[in-house]
Amino acid sequence: MVSRVRVWLNRTYAENVFFMDQLRRNPSDRAVEIHATHGDPDSPVLAAADTAELEPENLSPAGYVEYALAQCARRGIDVFVPRLHQSAIVAHRAEFEAVGTALLAPPPEAVAVFHDKVIAYEAVQAIGVPVPPWYRVRAADELVAAVEELESGGHKACFKPASGAGGVGFRVITRTPFSLMHLSGFPSPYVPLELVLEALRQAEEPVDWLVMPRLEQPEVSVDCLTGPDNRVRLAVGRTKNGRRRGFTLHEQWLDPARRIAEGFGLHYLSNIQFRMFGDRPVLMDVNTRPAGGLHQLSLCGVNAPWAAVQLALGEDPGEVVPPFLGQDYSVVSGPRPLRPVSLPHQRPETTDPLPAVPAPPSAEPAGSVGSAAQALPL
Repeated sequence: MVSRVRVWLNRTYAENVFFMDQLRRNPSDRAVEIHATHGDPDSPVLAAADTAELEPENLSPAGYVEYALAQCARRGIDVFVPRLHQSAIVAHRAEFEAVGTALLAPPPEAVAVFHDKVIAYEAVQAIGVPVPPWYRVRAADELVAAVEELESGGHKACFKPASGAGGVGFRVITRTPFSLMHLSGFPSPYVPLELVLEALRQAEEPVDWLVMPRLEQPEVSVDCLTGPDNRVRLAVGRTKNGRRRGFTLHEQWLDPARRIAEGFGLHYLSNIQFRMFGDRPVLMDVNTRPAGGLHQLSLCGVNAPWAAVQLALGEDPGEVVPPFLGQDYSVVSGPRPLRPVSLPHQRPETTDPLPAVPAPPSAEPAGSVGSAAQALPL
């Protein structure tokens, strides 16, 4: 009898409820139990898991590693998919292996390269992957120089933190003075240059921004599954052009993604994003974790989460080729159940983890996450 697989997702995105669904509906018909932890008691992933706990607050990276090792040992975790404190966790891979847990994450060297976007751009440029022009900015005068240089070339300047994920902190520079126009309608990413400069001059500490031209659509996110042998098993591009989404296997997107995934050892699941600069694709960002939209590959007949878990367990799925490319689609919000009663917060000094709280068999839908229209997790 084949044993069940115990998977842990820590403080992950709400969209990964679909990741969890796909693990349970795996084509191997293998029993999967999912443990989830989070800092938000109303995260949908806690309700979607078989067992769930709130994470202790304010742990240092080293303290979090100790907490994670204890979780894996106590819960009998076979595969751990770390998002929070990923870089600290992967540095202790041998200790997790010693308690019987495989990390579904790249080695520390790969995580370190892509933690800082400047280091990442320099590294991928060195292997021949095109990147957009970029400037590292820490002060107001550097921002002005970067913006003027980009505008002189006919580009619209934007900036984002040199480290970070999920588009947090992305803004587009405009020369339009602040007015009621900026206060009508929905909030926009556009921010007047003068307001940014004033904020920088008043700041007590320097910023660390990457200033670059605003890149054009389409945006193509290539989901890759790479083995510990640095060989890519799966590469599929998800296209975004406004509301319209689709899929591509065109080599202009997949070839540079494979070169990055194999060249830097982005083991297991990664997401490599491109946009257009003029008439050619350039790298936008690299995520060393599963993308929130990974489940959308189910529209192509692919269960990427399960293939990744198999690979982490040493059960090589071989080359994973989509049997077809799904039709174009849009992403809409949908309800997901929450726990009927919130879990209590843990204090920073808590040493004994909370007891497992089994997911309720049913609950009133109260949470909302994005989903691919008509996507059926495999």
